[in-house]
Amino acid sequence: MSGFDALHPVVQHHIVNSLGWPDLRPLQDAAVEPLIAGKDALLLAPTAGGKTEAAVFPMLTRMATETWSGTSVLYICPLRALLNNLEHRVDSYAKWLGRSAAVRHGDTAQSVRRRIAVERPDILMTTPESIEAMLVSSTLDPRVLLGGVRAVIVDEIHAFAGDDRGWHLLAVLERLTHLTGRPLQRVGLSATVGNAEDLLTWLQGSNRRSGLSGAVISPPPESAVESDVALDYVGSVDNAAKVVSLLHRGEKRLVFADSRRTVEQLGVRLGELDVDTYVSHSSLSASERRRSETAFAEARDCVIVATSTLDVHPG
Repeated sequence: MSGFDALHPVVQHHIVNSLGWPDLRPLQDAAVEPLIAGKDALLLAPTAGGKTEAAVFPMLTRMATETWSGTSVLYICPLRALLNNLEHRVDSYAKWLGRSAAVRHGDTAQSVRRRIAVERPDILMTTPESIEAMLVSSTLDPRVLLGGVRAVIVDEIHAFAGDDRGWHLLAVLERLTHLTGRPLQRVGLSATVGNAEDLLTWLQGSNRRSGLSGAVISPPPESAVESDVALDYVGSVDNAAKVVSLLHRGEKRLVFADSRRTVEQLGVRLGELDVDTYVSHSSLSASERRRSETAFAEARDCVIVATSTLDVHPG
């Protein structure tokens, strides 16, 4: 039986009729049975390799067949902009089964947070820092909002692993495990990495000690896309601007800098080189960041320069 055959019939219907897909991609097909069985997993594929669907479709199937209620799945990302871009897509999938998805992070308005607390979306899309804020909140009972969580999907997990945010993420997952009174299924999504088994072990945390099995799932070699990676030493902001301005002309480019000051300096230098440039960092207001992200999403030949720590403060 293929992975597609194991999905809920309503999910199958919409994959074919709403999305117009003739079949699942290899990663998506291979992920279905392990995830429906409740296994922890690390899903590996290149950018735009269908990892979100590979994780969400089996979770929606479990949600329906096992009658999960309330907020049962957390979808965690390292960047708010990524959550904002994914919200409509994930919510549209959830609606196939009469379910919902919503985003909560440091930029989320208080009115939306209050609605989330009352209506409890089936899939809550968030950051580790926002989960921490919910766990210690004095205005809501985390057992009500998060007590029904069954599974956690961590997107771009390689961005967490190996730094302080990664250890904070693991601590938050252990606190959620204690809160719910049961192991949470943990699913990581990543670009291809060389230490996949180690990354899966790291993600599993106490689940591995509890005897829960895990699997690394990646496309077969013939379907994999080779990455073309090169390293350049830029030396200065001026030189970095020159390099960025010459790379991948006619395409969208996302550039991370190590400080807000460097983001601003690089943004100015790129503008002086006639590059359509947008900046995003936590010193900007939420509305200013959203305008940059929207403009970047709608433009074609442009660059957005951002700090890699957009979500490190609580919210």
